[in-house]
Amino acid sequence: MNTDLEIARAATLRPIAEIAARAGIPAEALEPYGRYKAKIGTDFLRAQEGRPEGALVLVTGISPTAAGEGKTTTTIGLGDALNALGTRTIIALREPSLGPCFGVKGGATGGGRAQVAPMEEINLHFTGDFHAITSANNLLSAMIDNHIHWGNALDLDVRRIAWRRAIDMNDRALRLAALGLGGVANGFPREDGFDITVASEVMAIFCLAKNLDDLRARLGRIIIGQARDGRAVTAHELKADGAMAALLRDALAPNLVQTLEGSPALVHGGPFANIAHGCNSVIATRLGLRLADVVVTEAGFGADLGAEKFLDIKCRMAGLSPAACVVVATVRALKMHGGVAKAALGTEDVAAVRRGLSNLERHVANMGKFGLPVVVALNRFTSDTDAEIAAVEEAMTALGTRAILCTHWSDGAAGAADLARAVQGLIAEGSARFRPLYPDDMPLAEKIGTIAREVYGAAEVALPPAIATRLRRFEEAGFGRAPVCIAKTQYSFSANPALLGAPSGHVLPVREVRLSAGAGFVVAVCGDVMTMPGLPRHPAAEMIGLDAEGRIEGLF
Repeated sequence: MNTDLEIARAATLRPIAEIAARAGIPAEALEPYGRYKAKIGTDFLRAQEGRPEGALVLVTGISPTAAGEGKTTTTIGLGDALNALGTRTIIALREPSLGPCFGVKGGATGGGRAQVAPMEEINLHFTGDFHAITSANNLLSAMIDNHIHWGNALDLDVRRIAWRRAIDMNDRALRLAALGLGGVANGFPREDGFDITVASEVMAIFCLAKNLDDLRARLGRIIIGQARDGRAVTAHELKADGAMAALLRDALAPNLVQTLEGSPALVHGGPFANIAHGCNSVIATRLGLRLADVVVTEAGFGADLGAEKFLDIKCRMAGLSPAACVVVATVRALKMHGGVAKAALGTEDVAAVRRGLSNLERHVANMGKFGLPVVVALNRFTSDTDAEIAAVEEAMTALGTRAILCTHWSDGAAGAADLARAVQGLIAEGSARFRPLYPDDMPLAEKIGTIAREVYGAAEVALPPAIATRLRRFEEAGFGRAPVCIAKTQYSFSANPALLGAPSGHVLPVREVRLSAGAGFVVAVCGDVMTMPGLPRHPAAEMIGLDAEGRIEGLF
């Protein structure tokens, strides 16, 4: 069969103005980046404020495995299928990070007949948004060290600088670094480190901001560290927020591209879901809802991470209320959760499917705790047998939902038509009663405990005394009503990536807590997850290059 890249290159794309017209966006509102991608001007965004909004559909998945699940592919296939059925639909996705593109994934624009395009450009520099976010982050870093160099009028304690640099690349050697070496001309020596751009607070702020004014206000609230008397010092006090907002002004306009079947897609922002909040921008989502009857969006990794953060952070802050949820699974992935090695996935094993169903069942049940009606998209592989598929369908029927077989990778919109009809039915029923998992006024430690118990199946949270004290200080400083963003491995409900399926009774170890005052949430780092990932032994970059004609070749 043809590769994703071959399928994408064989597709005939439409001029971006034509795609915009389908979405109700006039040509004069576009700021083109070539023929097939464009930003949407802020004047048009403002003109849409106050318009009635369509239905929001969240696509999430089971805990990811090396077998693959196809969450982005399903999001795109569902959007195409809804459009083919006559429901005016816009797809809202995150932008790919260069880290996983050159690390383990080789791209993040869907697959087969369910892709957004131009895929090579989206997977690489796209419209430069992530470069702008990286620059804004590192401008603040430069201004902090410059301020200290020129006398430190804010009396910053160089031992308690909380702000870290960023780069959109997996580079474990930058996790911890020493700065200012080489004498007086190079500033004061201190410890620092890098996070990957998609885990940075600037990325979170970018994706949660309602408009440019809100963006600047949030940037100003960033806490860069402490003064020697213990008070928090902000980016606004450093007078960095204006320049940071200026760097982000153009990037804040959402990006319009298309699927291979011509559906409009807004691809904007891209925080990781294992170490950040995992959702595309509020601006793009809101715009889509004002232009379409349905917006199909995704949240990163499994529902325990991306969906929980989408619902408890993004929807809470932006006032969004999803109408339905799709949980993506594959027979192959369920067999891995049931203990089957990747090399043996092609052999029928109904018993392993049934064992692995515990993972899917918990994710489906968890979405019900948020008041969302759920349907399961069973993304079919050629090796799946009728007996294995029947085991999934029976289990979902017992839960009061449906598992719908999907073949959008090979068949495009037609392969997701049944899923689209099921989603239309859930929207029409109007049974969604969305509610966050915890109230705003719950203490921060209890919020962490609630997620651990209700979503992860944990028995308790290991909260060292120093971290508990730090949480209380966040509350005393006025941040007690903030939601929490848990950073942990994506591969398990626990903090141990080796515990597949649906482990229960485990302990969630909280290693560190950080206040992201500009983003408006508290980060709890659990287990060994790193905010700067490393490359695998054989990174995808080894397979990406240019052919004799200068075209990109490799995993894309």
